[in-house]
Amino acid sequence: MSVLRGASVRDALDSAVIAITASGSTTPRLDAELLLAHALGVDRTALFLDPEREVGGEAARTFQALARRRSVEHAPVAYLLGRRGFRRLELDVDPRALIPRPETELLVEVGLELPRGAQVVDVGTGSGAVALALKDERPDLDVMGTDVSAEALAVARGNAARLRLEVSFAEGDLLAGLTADAVLANPPYVADGDALPPDIARHEPWVALRAGPDGLDVIRRLVPAAQGGGAALLALEVGAGQAPAVVALAREAGFADVATRADLAGIERVVVARR
Repeated sequence: MSVLRGASVRDALDSAVIAITASGSTTPRLDAELLLAHALGVDRTALFLDPEREVGGEAARTFQALARRRSVEHAPVAYLLGRRGFRRLELDVDPRALIPRPETELLVEVGLELPRGAQVVDVGTGSGAVALALKDERPDLDVMGTDVSAEALAVARGNAARLRLEVSFAEGDLLAGLTADAVLANPPYVADGDALPPDIARHEPWVALRAGPDGLDVIRRLVPAAQGGGAALLALEVGAGQAPAVVALAREAGFADVATRADLAGIERVVVARR
């Protein structure tokens, strides 16, 4: 696509939407609006209020480059903008960590039900989304995040510092030898053979996505680790169709009270196990 000199907001958006649609995006208009607002340094609302505003100079060049990366390279919008909203927070994100998704907010909702002062570990914290959102809404909780990726932890620590939230982070596998009252996790759960959209497959970290032939390799290790670490509560985000198998794993590990919570699409997205 190209943004002609003197093009209006309306024209620039229309041109970008055509290119982004052709790339297979399911939200081409939203993608284009977010990228143009970012290039212009305004809120999306400003685009609707002044559709005839001229897009020129550096803003036009920036928008054209962003729209090309979205349409040709399939770069995720969150990485292009460098940020992603998650509950009440605006998180910095980049390819070192998985992009937080709305369904992961269910883990925070489970954590909000914990008793005052509970110790919580967010396993596979990535950008720190779950740990930081929980601390933001429940400052009384003692929250820590772990990850095997030092690069992801750098993103999480940066977010914690910028947001001034007292969450500690540790590099290590699963619980990294820690004990906790509660374990929350959005672990890798994509089966090795499952196809992923190009924006995910080409840009998001493989280690945060893939987990063996059926997608349960990490969960099989995490469930007994949480039980052995004394967790009274374990909440796991899982893939579509995986909930029954994960429920069975939790019961086998000794969690007597196991239930599921559905996301807005009706998918059993989080398995909640208590003892």
